[in-house]
Amino acid sequence: MQFLEKYHKPIAVAPADAAKIAGIGRTKLYAALSSGELPSFKIGTRRLIRVSAIEAWLASHETASASK
Repeated sequence: MQFLEKYHKPIAVAPADAAKIAGIGRTKLYAALSSGELPSFKIGTRRLIRVSAIEAWLASHETASASK
C-alpha cells in the first residue's frame, strides 16, 4: 500500500483510515456514518468512504463553526 500511496492518492478509504484523514476518533466517524451525515458505501463486506466526501463533511463543519 505504501507504493500506491506514494504515487496515487486513493479516492476511497476504510473507516479507520477516514478517521485518521479527518483527525478524529473512530467512534465519532462511525456516529457520522450511522446518522447519514457522512456517506459511505459497501463493496462486498468492505465499507468505503470517498475522500471527497470526507473533505466535504469537514468543510461543512468548518463553515458551521465559522458562523457561530
